[in-house]
Amino acid sequence: MFDGLHEIDWSQMHHAYGTAEEVPGLLHALASADEEERGKALDRFYGAVHHQGDVYQCTAASVPFLFELAGDAAAPVRAAAVELLVGIGRAAFEYGATEENGWDFSGHYKAAALMRERAGTFIGFATDSDRLVRQAAIPALGLLVDDAERAAAVLRERLPAAPGVVERLLLVEAMAELALPRPDVLAAASAWLASLADDTALDPTTRLAALIQHARCTPDFDAQEATRTAVALLREPTAPTGDWWLTPTPAAPAPTIEPGSAPVEVIAAFEDLDRHATVHSPVTGLLRTFHEVLGARVSERTMLLAEQLRSADPGTRLDALRMGSELIRSGSGGHGPLVELIGAQLADPYPEVVAEAASALGSCHPVPEPARPVLAAFVAAQYAQYGPQAWASSQRHLRRAHQEAVLALARLGDERALPSLVVALDDGVDAWRAVQVAKWLPGAAGQLVPRLVERLLGFDLDQQWIETEVNATLHALGHLGRTAAVGAVEEVLGRAVRGERWGIVCSALAALRQSGPAAAPVLPVIRELAALGADVNSNVAPAAVAALRAIEGDAQEGTATASGPTG
Repeated sequence: MFDGLHEIDWSQMHHAYGTAEEVPGLLHALASADEEERGKALDRFYGAVHHQGDVYQCTAASVPFLFELAGDAAAPVRAAAVELLVGIGRAAFEYGATEENGWDFSGHYKAAALMRERAGTFIGFATDSDRLVRQAAIPALGLLVDDAERAAAVLRERLPAAPGVVERLLLVEAMAELALPRPDVLAAASAWLASLADDTALDPTTRLAALIQHARCTPDFDAQEATRTAVALLREPTAPTGDWWLTPTPAAPAPTIEPGSAPVEVIAAFEDLDRHATVHSPVTGLLRTFHEVLGARVSERTMLLAEQLRSADPGTRLDALRMGSELIRSGSGGHGPLVELIGAQLADPYPEVVAEAASALGSCHPVPEPARPVLAAFVAAQYAQYGPQAWASSQRHLRRAHQEAVLALARLGDERALPSLVVALDDGVDAWRAVQVAKWLPGAAGQLVPRLVERLLGFDLDQQWIETEVNATLHALGHLGRTAAVGAVEEVLGRAVRGERWGIVCSALAALRQSGPAAAPVLPVIRELAALGADVNSNVAPAAVAALRAIEGDAQEGTATASGPTG
């Protein structure tokens, strides 16, 4: 296997993290009998050689050997190799025709040429006896095969023989992908999709897929009628889709960040990305496509989401919540009814659905005002059962649901969120989340400011990842603190200047600017910073000048900066 692999000078090529000398070893590891070794090699291949969908020269040079792996009946990694090839081909075809304008697209051009040479191989994979190989290869018929008539014929022939709904969905989607850029086959493909959507002998999910893909191929489709039909199909009972969970794992695994290796906010952001990349229902991708086709038609999309949220399948409801929050954040139209639908999910029997509903409401500020009553009732019920300590619960979904609901309430300026925020700041459990919303509760400044001040003064500015948390605390105090926080901000400002933590210096100056005349005792320090040269830091002097303007007025600021630093 891999004839010619070591005749290539891999050291002259690069991937995302350096020279490509490791590629031959990765390819050999993909052929290993050891599952753990194969898994590590696949992760590394995605992470470096096909990093974030990039196609380097070494990526293209790997393509023939990946085809060899995919075609080896004894190789345990066949489906993964096919999926990797399809991902590389997708990127190569997408960017391979792009003007170079400074970027090196030679890897894309080479990979695209290799894919075209082996188009027939993809057709063979799409009819393979191995179900996972077939499912990985079917998208290639819509993306990577130039002979559209042949690809369309294979797709039509395969549908009656497809053993499960997942495969049928892939076949239907591939037909739309094939037809959309090709006017010569679009009419026939659209007619085939319409016939599938009307075929009552087919299962409802396949008919739904055909309906949605037909809408993609028909710019003037009737959105209301299509949505009503989709809702009716969603209401029909469907057979279990047990093979859904056995499909190949998604390409480009989400990166993991170890605790302590990055700011807590960054770690949480990656956890959110991973959570949002997880799909819980086989119809989610399909319905997401329909939402994209419907675009700014808010009433139709809300009708569809309402049905998704009524589904008996908790995975469908969970994924619908994410789609709903995305629609609300898009800002296209009024979303009161949708907010109420999402709020109703706080009563769901599945804790993960409840947590996602609370998160969706919290992410849509200030839109979720219609959900304030149910948010407050939900938090009150948790207080009654667990007390404000629910904020730090050891039950993962309970903790997330409570925290997200409290944060959503706080962003609405509702002081019923305060008991849990106090717990967070006093005990230090996810205190950074409480800091982020403190500014929305000016009426509770008497309880929040002393705790924020204590938190601010307790930071060790020499710690590697401390700046984000310090800056967030300074931002909150700038909104709430006024006179009570000035002394603490001044102390941290001095420590940051001595340690040359200029990002913190700028945040402290911003907090003092928001304090206005109450920050007058700090003017001598601010004047010195206003005269600081750009060779030290280009952001500090403008931040100091802005603080001077707020504290003593434009005229005095002009005099102060002209006179230079004072002791």
